[in-house]
Amino acid sequence: MRALVAEDHTLLREGLIRLLEFNDIAVTAAVADEPSLRRALTADDFDVAILDIRLPPTGTDEGLRAAIDARSARPGLPVLMLSQYVEPLYARELLASADGAVGYLLKDRVSRVADFIDAVRRVVAGGTVMDPDVVHRLMSRRHTGLDELTPRERETLELMASGRSNAAIAQQMVITEKAVGKHTNNIFTKLDLSVSDDDNRRVLAVLAYLQG
Repeated sequence: MRALVAEDHTLLREGLIRLLEFNDIAVTAAVADEPSLRRALTADDFDVAILDIRLPPTGTDEGLRAAIDARSARPGLPVLMLSQYVEPLYARELLASADGAVGYLLKDRVSRVADFIDAVRRVVAGGTVMDPDVVHRLMSRRHTGLDELTPRERETLELMASGRSNAAIAQQMVITEKAVGKHTNNIFTKLDLSVSDDDNRRVLAVLAYLQG
């Protein structure tokens, strides 16, 4: 697997490079600003782009905009965005495409190496990965339908929105997959969402609904 990295803070950029390469993910380019990132995104020598949302020259949303433009040119291009803060607006921007292969993690999550590398691999495989703190913030922004969920259904929804499979949810909650399926069906009924066998579309649909 090969990765493109964009991060303007030198120590974090070097840390990401070492962390990825230690886990057998080759870093083909590591850039620190928007112009360099846009040039690097035109290459075809990487399998996933791991990008800071905020990059020079303005430090606002250059990384995000470059990623959205790149995915418009190459639908389904795997992109994992990193942010210092919980910013639901950026999550909504990423989820505007139904192509999958996107992720949004807080930078603190990188220190949890196993979770970070798992997120990279899931994005490359076409999945959608959302930081649990971002999911929680999205959920808190809308109450219609959510108030009807039981505590276990809420927990299931948070794990599902984080990109977990039914098997992973069952393991996390220490219940059977059949029980997860029941919770999932109840969630879709209460949130007025049609059931889909496509896990990625299911996550996108749930998050889109929660964002209003």
